[in-house]
Amino acid sequence: MYAVAAIVLTILAHLVSSPALAAPATPGASEALGKALNDVAGDGKPLTLSLQILILMGLLTILPSMLLMMTSFTRIIIVLSILRQAIGLQQTPPNQVLIGLALFLSMFVMAPTFSEINQRAVAPYSEDEIALEDAIGLSAEVFHKFMIKQTRQTDLKLFMDLAKAPAVEKPADIPFSILLPAFVTSELKTAFQIGFMIFLPFLVIDLVVASTLMALGMMMLSPTIISMPFKLLLFVLVDGWALTMGSLAGSFVV
Repeated sequence: MYAVAAIVLTILAHLVSSPALAAPATPGASEALGKALNDVAGDGKPLTLSLQILILMGLLTILPSMLLMMTSFTRIIIVLSILRQAIGLQQTPPNQVLIGLALFLSMFVMAPTFSEINQRAVAPYSEDEIALEDAIGLSAEVFHKFMIKQTRQTDLKLFMDLAKAPAVEKPADIPFSILLPAFVTSELKTAFQIGFMIFLPFLVIDLVVASTLMALGMMMLSPTIISMPFKLLLFVLVDGWALTMGSLAGSFVV
């Protein structure tokens, strides 16, 4: 899992950082990919074409899961979903817009990490300065450093105790098998904390509107219909999207 995650994320970082993203594949790139696939066998013998295709398809299958679990995407998409629910809008913005917004904001947050991977691992490997194993290790170190900064000590201790793992001397020694669930747990907790703070002002508006309608005897009128325009007005007046995006981007420790 360690090696596969590092390989795919290294490729992803290379694609994001490369200025020639739309350029056609060169023979050198194909040879490098073939070399990487051949190295997976471990015995120096080249893999057959069918096995190479199978490995690539497997990497593409787990790529969305790693995008969700090893980057800032989880926290961002949860907060945006809670925001939409707090305003009272069911399908606006639509799911495609929220996912796209979360994806590009994640790329913005992760840009320093991808840039460091490109400088330390991808570029040297492309120039044959380091071996594939070294590039994978350096890429994993960069992601490990990002994830450990966002993870709470209590969550790390929880999974260390569950795994009955021995104590480590420094955070860099924490294995990915423990860091990954601890990181995801911390991201969920942080996302719900931010969502709670976002929900409070809209909840106050709902309470005020519901109390006013009840005092006026309009109990048959849904408070949601009346409160939604006031929620939208409040959100626009305080420049809610800029505040939300800025707060989310600033919530990550760099």
